[in-house]
Amino acid sequence: MARPAAAKIISAGARAPTPDEAAASIVAAPDLRGEIRNWFGHLTGEKRLAALSLIAYHRDVANFFEFLSDHLGGPADIAAIRDLHLRDFRSYLAKRRREDMSSRSLARVLSSIRSLFRYLDRNGIASSAALKALRTPKVPHGIPKPLTATNAINLIAETNELDHAPWIAARNAAILTLLYGCGLRIAECLNLNRSAAPLPATMRITGKGNKERLVPVLAVARNAVEEYLALVPFGLEATDPLFVGTRGARLNPRAVSELVAHLRRRMGLADSVTPHALRHSFATHLLAGGGDLRTIQELLGHASLSTTQIYTEVDSQRLLDIYDKAHPRAK
Repeated sequence: MARPAAAKIISAGARAPTPDEAAASIVAAPDLRGEIRNWFGHLTGEKRLAALSLIAYHRDVANFFEFLSDHLGGPADIAAIRDLHLRDFRSYLAKRRREDMSSRSLARVLSSIRSLFRYLDRNGIASSAALKALRTPKVPHGIPKPLTATNAINLIAETNELDHAPWIAARNAAILTLLYGCGLRIAECLNLNRSAAPLPATMRITGKGNKERLVPVLAVARNAVEEYLALVPFGLEATDPLFVGTRGARLNPRAVSELVAHLRRRMGLADSVTPHALRHSFATHLLAGGGDLRTIQELLGHASLSTTQIYTEVDSQRLLDIYDKAHPRAK
């Protein structure tokens, strides 16, 4: 039997699937596919999840139901998922483990599946006591790895040393300055349109879940964007992307990741130096400079203060490192 295009998962950087597209790609019986379409519509419309989150939910659930089709001997319907046991979910997690999936990724996959089952439960369609009893894989505790202030500034300056056209060098410097100077996510930066410039002293940013926040913009960031716009060879209209590639289309996040990877190799920096590390550096350096957690939470657009509190661990670790290196009794 021909399967729906479950393997044709929409990749990061592309648009999220519509509810109809998401449901059509799931290996499931028609009655269950209809409910999956409704669930995905709920994520899209009511919860207003960001495109990358929708892509991840879709990918995780599609993979789970492809497994179930093999596991059960055919596409699952609503009756089948009502009868799932703990061993069925454990078999799925074991399969992903054999595929070398990390505990962090397994926890994310399980969160996606639970989101669907919570929706089905709330609407009286199906409930799974087994899934509720399943323990989430323990995720190793990690802390962000920011750059030092000197390395962050030098990373941005290093863009001028690359063999790029002047407008591309100016564009790259402007992007990295916004990531570090304003704490933007890559998507938030690259989603800006030409109408955003000249950048105001305070910029309204739309982040995850379409939540808006106000972000102060340093003069150095405003100037970097103006330098780029003075050189860019395309006549950008207000509705055009602010940051474009060599063909005038919106720049892909992968290009920024590759840029930072190249820069860190040139500078001999750790593999942890990524575009997102500049956002970590923004938060960590603000905290070290006396910024309070609540303000940093608002600047980053974190929904919960507990997410922001991880940066206190970074600062504590920095103090311990200084202590170990400098205290006479630590020698």
